[in-house]
Amino acid sequence: MIKTFLALDVGRARIGLALANSVARLASPLPALQNNDGYLQTLRNLVAENQIDTIVVGLPRGLDGQETDQTRYVREFVINLEQSLQLPVVLQDEAVTSVKAEAELRSRKKANHTKGDIDSLSAVYILEDFLAQEVQ
Repeated sequence: MIKTFLALDVGRARIGLALANSVARLASPLPALQNNDGYLQTLRNLVAENQIDTIVVGLPRGLDGQETDQTRYVREFVINLEQSLQLPVVLQDEAVTSVKAEAELRSRKKANHTKGDIDSLSAVYILEDFLAQEVQ
């Protein structure tokens, strides 16, 4: 059975998005969302349009692996997401994905990349890590 995954890189301003399935296992970025009152409806639409089975959310931590304010924010976000979408939500470590994404975009000479581009590429890395570790 083919499963489809939606990855989120949750920030207070934006939510980076990426999509993949269990067969192709290639994560593709989607345009980032503004983290405002409308994000939940947009996610509902994406879930329905793409028949999402599982949502993978990047879990940020401090450099020593400690919980931070952002870690707590994401955990609360996930609770709301699970209740609202009625789908399994899996947390995936997102260590340095934003730094890696920004470096990748710079190396591509994409000088006019936006913070949303970085967030969505971070979501791609989160999803790739999840697929490499969890999906057999």
